[in-house]
Amino acid sequence: MTINEIQDEIIEEFSGFDDWMDKYQLLIDLGNEQEPLEEKYKTEQNLIDGCQSRVWLQADYDDAEGVIRFSAESDALIVKGIVALLIRVLSGHTPKEILDADLYFIEKIGLKEHLSPTRSNGLLAMVKQMRLYALVFSEKR
Repeated sequence: MTINEIQDEIIEEFSGFDDWMDKYQLLIDLGNEQEPLEEKYKTEQNLIDGCQSRVWLQADYDDAEGVIRFSAESDALIVKGIVALLIRVLSGHTPKEILDADLYFIEKIGLKEHLSPTRSNGLLAMVKQMRLYALVFSEKR
């Protein structure tokens, strides 16, 4: 699936809910469904700056397929859901696809306007870090 197809799928899932409490619950459920990050990756180096809660992000480059695989964890339920969405959209794609992606789903599902300023900053920090990994991996190729 392309990044845009995945985003459209997420928009569809969230459009089934009118109430933001239900959307938050969906985020929490998505976070809880995510595989826990291996302890060895919960390092200072993998912590994302700019997040109020702690978020660890691990990126691995798959040489055979030419794609980046992300894994992450957070100690906050909603943030864990947000990072799960970002992983679902960006993981398994090439560095170029990640760098070129317009992450329109964030606005379309109303996430931007329903997050506190600190969570919004955290979301931007997570996206920035994922793009930074993509940039680094694209330079190495």
